[in-house]
Amino acid sequence: MQDRTIDRRSFLATAGALAAASALGGAARASAAPGWKKAYMLGQTKGPILPTFKMLKEAGFQGVELISPNELDLKEVLAARDETGIQIHGVSGGVHWAKPLSDPDPAVVEEGMAAIKQEFQDVKAYGGTTVLVVPAVVNKKVSYREAWERSQAQIRKLIPFAEEAGVKISVEEVWNKFLLSPIEFARYIDEFESPTVGAYFDVGNVVEFGYPEEWIRVLGKRILKIHIKEYSKPKRFDYKLGEGEIDWPAVKQALTDVGYGGWITAEVGIKDLAEAKDVVARMDKLLFG
Repeated sequence: MQDRTIDRRSFLATAGALAAASALGGAARASAAPGWKKAYMLGQTKGPILPTFKMLKEAGFQGVELISPNELDLKEVLAARDETGIQIHGVSGGVHWAKPLSDPDPAVVEEGMAAIKQEFQDVKAYGGTTVLVVPAVVNKKVSYREAWERSQAQIRKLIPFAEEAGVKISVEEVWNKFLLSPIEFARYIDEFESPTVGAYFDVGNVVEFGYPEEWIRVLGKRILKIHIKEYSKPKRFDYKLGEGEIDWPAVKQALTDVGYGGWITAEVGIKDLAEAKDVVARMDKLLFG
């Protein structure tokens, strides 16, 4: 990670942009922006998939995000998509925790890279646009600086493959002791100098140490996709949407102010149709109403 300082001109420019966004927020109505669509983060990796798609469609979801690589039959997935009208807007990597791009073992990194390349092909086949990538894991074996440098080096190698597939790499902030502030997250994205790399912002993941609405305003147009879940102490993520400590009106306003117009995907547990309908109703009340 190259050591940099923020000069006075850059600071004033950033401060001015944030002030303008704040002023806009005071004037704008927090109505759902055109293009917002409701999706569900589907962890199912084996078939049959059609019954699940039908349930999600009946509940009111418009799309899903799948895990990749998976054991689903491609023809079956595409048939379920076409029959229900449920869009597969993207995939989330299934091995990025076990095979991180920051690992000191080149063999582990190569396995992680191979998985992401497969994810590019899967999401292209599904008709989606993004692959969620957890870029690095900081631990006793991997320092913060090593995580930054190693993950960026590998993602730069992946950019041509993503471009060939016509998809984008969406970096997500998670509880991996990495990308711990919105300014840092923005810098990480900007250093690629590529429109192929953006941010996948998870509203619930930052509440432990920040305010989602602030992250949204800083990340701005870098945001490619949004994950939502609730958060509060002491049970952390084990709360229904709207029953935790997230300021959802502020989140909604921030998304509106920065001009976000994409998918909002619920990353919550659903066991049946009743629970699926409840999640959709909560999404409608908190963000889409």
